[in-house]
Amino acid sequence: MEQLTTDRRTMSYETLEGWFTDPYELHEARWLSNGKPTKLVRDGEATSYDEPPEGEFTRVPEPIESEPSAGPSDLLRADDAESTGTPMDAGGTYMRQMDAVWSDGAPLPWVYDIKGSTD
Repeated sequence: MEQLTTDRRTMSYETLEGWFTDPYELHEARWLSNGKPTKLVRDGEATSYDEPPEGEFTRVPEPIESEPSAGPSDLLRADDAESTGTPMDAGGTYMRQMDAVWSDGAPLPWVYDIKGSTD
C-alpha cells in the first residue's frame, strides 16, 4: 500500500474505507471512501454532514478502531415483540378466523336489516 501523505491527490488513489481521524481536524472522525474524505463526520456519538474543505490535509488520517459488537445477539428485529418462539399454526389460524366471521352476531354484508338496506 502506498505511503499516506497530506496531499489530497495521493489519498484519492488509496483503497481506504471507514472511519478515520478527520484529516482537516474539524471533527473527531470523518468517513473515507476509496481514500477520499466524504461529508459524513462524527463527533462523539453524534453523526452529521460537513462537506470536506478544499486544500491539503492538515494531518494524516488514522483508522479508528470500532468497538467490537456482541454479534447477532445485540441486534433486534422489528417483529421480536410479536414473536412467541413457536411457529404459526396456519390451519388453526384459518379456523379461528372463520369462527370469528361465522359466529353469532358477526356482521354479514349481504343480510338486509329491517328497513331493507345493506348498511
